[in-house]
Amino acid sequence: MRRPGLLRPLPLRGRLALIAVLAVAVGVAAAAVVAYLATERTLRAQVDRGLLAAPLPARDAGATAPTVPRRSGGAAGSLEALCSGVALGPGGRSVAGSLQLVRADGTTCAPDGSAVVEPRAVDVAAARGGPTSPIRDDVTDDGREVRVRTQAVADGFAVMLVRDLDEMQRTLDSLALAMLAACGLGVALAATAGWTVARAGLRPLDTLTATVEQVGATQRLDVVIPEDGHDEVARLAGAFNRMTAALAASRERQQQLVVDASHELRTPLTSLRTNIELLLRSESTGRDLAAADRRDLLDSVDAQLAEFVQLVTELTRLAHDEPAAEPEDLRLDHIVSRAIARVSLRGETEVVDDIQPWVVNGDPQALERAVVNVLDNAVKFSPPHTRIDVRLHQGRLQISDRGVGMTADEAGRVFERFWRSPAARALPGSGLGLAIVADTVQQHGGQAAAHPRRGGGATFEISLPGRPPVRSHAGAARWVR
Repeated sequence: MRRPGLLRPLPLRGRLALIAVLAVAVGVAAAAVVAYLATERTLRAQVDRGLLAAPLPARDAGATAPTVPRRSGGAAGSLEALCSGVALGPGGRSVAGSLQLVRADGTTCAPDGSAVVEPRAVDVAAARGGPTSPIRDDVTDDGREVRVRTQAVADGFAVMLVRDLDEMQRTLDSLALAMLAACGLGVALAATAGWTVARAGLRPLDTLTATVEQVGATQRLDVVIPEDGHDEVARLAGAFNRMTAALAASRERQQQLVVDASHELRTPLTSLRTNIELLLRSESTGRDLAAADRRDLLDSVDAQLAEFVQLVTELTRLAHDEPAAEPEDLRLDHIVSRAIARVSLRGETEVVDDIQPWVVNGDPQALERAVVNVLDNAVKFSPPHTRIDVRLHQGRLQISDRGVGMTADEAGRVFERFWRSPAARALPGSGLGLAIVADTVQQHGGQAAAHPRRGGGATFEISLPGRPPVRSHAGAARWVR
């Protein structure tokens, strides 16, 4: 089980403020560390330059140093005289730091009251005539940190120049305290600024959240969020407004469909109920209907049931906004050819086609059903032994009949749900076939239109985006379903 993150329990503004605090804290801490290390390096370099610039007695190879007994015994006066003799540089100038004498046998002495640094091998080597030892860190016998440089001054003797680091450390401690205070102040300011900015920046999101909660509580989709500016919040508000507008339109269409469907279903249901009640009454009263009347009544019930089933089927199809199948590349000319083959078996009309290859992307069953609906409509309104022209060029399908035709006003309404022209009200149908065509074409990114045909009849046009088939090297069009 995945554990929630450290910031997950916090609200969004709290997380933003905490992130700002952490970012400032890390930045200030990194700057403080770099400044501290740079200052320490600078101060240490200054101490080293002081050690290198300190004047010491020049080494005389022919000089003979006095006899110096070990510190643990012997004449203390001689040691003090020797230490005092090296305590001053040329001209009697005081040397920075303290001096400590080292003998070739490793013994050492220092002025009275001075802390002693235990000589190392490099110090003894310098007293024996070796090179000057490099500057190093060391510790006195009383535990203080010092910097030490050893240089030979006479045969068998060397001087250790010792510089106390207490002053440098006090400076660094003061700097560390100042930087710690600065870090605390910076974090406090960052927390205040982060919280303020988070509140100001998330105020539009609070408004959006309140609106969404209002929509969820009231189910009202007419709420509009102001779109101020061009930032991400404004884009989110615009997307929400478009979503609610689309949902409102979908709800309105569904409500209108229910109202229209209930109105259209009432007529066949009333007729069915009347006919069935007539049959039941004749059975209950024992007064049988004439055979011809009974046959006509049963045929009427059968036709009404078929019309009712067709209406329910078309309502079910129309209620789905999305194609039932996964879109795929299709040959629209093949679909039109199959639809023509199906419709040619109905009625006594002749279908003349002029079809060019065209590839579209969509649902094959939905597209074929749409083309069949338009062809059925043309057959229904065409007198016997007339011609229907089908033309497909560059994705533009035109189906023209020579029927009763339509006016310009009727042409603008033929794709409305349940709308039927005065000439069609005496013919079978639900008024949903062309509405299904319009919805299917719109789902596939196309357009459907109708207009009166010159010379009588009507022409229906369906335009679908697509492309010509890719041709092979042999020049034949590549087959697409």
